[in-house]
Amino acid sequence: MNVNNMTRKEFDSLPSRKWGENIGKFDSLVILPGRIKDGLHDSGYRIMDFVAVKNEEPICRLSGCSDVIHINGIGGYGKWESGKLPESIEPVSWSIDCLPKSGLLRLFCRHNLEAGQALSSFELFATTIRI
Repeated sequence: MNVNNMTRKEFDSLPSRKWGENIGKFDSLVILPGRIKDGLHDSGYRIMDFVAVKNEEPICRLSGCSDVIHINGIGGYGKWESGKLPESIEPVSWSIDCLPKSGLLRLFCRHNLEAGQALSSFELFATTIRI
């Protein structure tokens, strides 16, 4: 199913990824704002879920319990594991649009994306440039 033609209800019915599952790279992320019936996060803000998308097709829901999204990781430093902050950060050129049928926001860039774990805060990382 193409995300441009999906309703909010169809997004909500997508399967969730399993705990710790690496779904691989994808090219955009649809933001599913929490509804009042879902309750609030401990922070007092609404929870959000996110849908990974590849080639306009949904892969799965990713979180369901986050009140914050950290674009390109906490601090915006990208995915680094060297034990120290990187000295430079490649520009990513993030964009947001609004899907025509559901009205949901979609976040994307010219890079492949990877999802962090389903935690209180959700990290989204830009990785390699898509060709």
